[in-house]
Amino acid sequence: MDAPADPRATWGLPVPGELPRTADLEPLVTRVLAPNPSGMTLDGTNTYVVGAPGSGQAVLVDPGPDDPAHLAAVETALAARDARCVAVLVTHHHGDHAEAALPWGAHFGAPVAAGDATVAGADGRVLDHGARLDLAGTTIGVVATPGHTRDHLAFRLESGAVLVGDHVLGRGTSVVTHPEGDVVAYLESLRRVHDLGPSALYCGHGPELTEDPGAVLEYYLAHRAFREHQLLTALAGGARTVEELVATVYAEVPQRLWPAATQSTRATLAKLQGEGRIETATGDAVRLA
Repeated sequence: MDAPADPRATWGLPVPGELPRTADLEPLVTRVLAPNPSGMTLDGTNTYVVGAPGSGQAVLVDPGPDDPAHLAAVETALAARDARCVAVLVTHHHGDHAEAALPWGAHFGAPVAAGDATVAGADGRVLDHGARLDLAGTTIGVVATPGHTRDHLAFRLESGAVLVGDHVLGRGTSVVTHPEGDVVAYLESLRRVHDLGPSALYCGHGPELTEDPGAVLEYYLAHRAFREHQLLTALAGGARTVEELVATVYAEVPQRLWPAATQSTRATLAKLQGEGRIETATGDAVRLA
């Protein structure tokens, strides 16, 4: 099996470090980039300001880090829309997306909604798949996308765009965390978003994907299948530890990202073991069943 080709390679996306701090993506959406770049967050966390023009209201999706400069940038984006924040939505509980949710909710006097009760807070709302939120002059659909984390959600806009959090990244591929992540659920979630026929994917990190969102989702599915094939091929030579598998399968990936690769590898091995295709050998090693 050959490695699948990433369709984004020919799209002319902004190179790392050149993503604009603030950008109007469509009439409903402004993106504000948080100042928290890293190997895992890429350019930083994307906070989205969503609302119908002229409504005087907006929703914040993934406020990100509780950073004063980021809050000031978001308030500037709200002022440019002549809008006040009426709700804070969060895709999942990871701090780079959720840290500011409760403090900013209190700051704006706006309720918080998420898939996790801890993120939503005592006065917030826990969201379920299929919920429709009539907010800021528009309707936002809630789409369950577990896999990266158990509580992960995406939000579908009336324009057809989907705010996908860490489910899909603007560059590279997402991590399936372990032990809370689930590769089987992740693959199902990718298919669920693909079936929506999104007009765009607005990612939690990296640039927006507008040219052919479906092709990116298909690439993500093919990429997961390829990694699984690589693991099984490596195990065909005998039992291996997780560390040995990561060093083999992710040899082309910078070693600073191997801790994340280790999580995805453990999550994939859990899937393969659940299917009866591999079994525990000794210690941290596994082998083909």
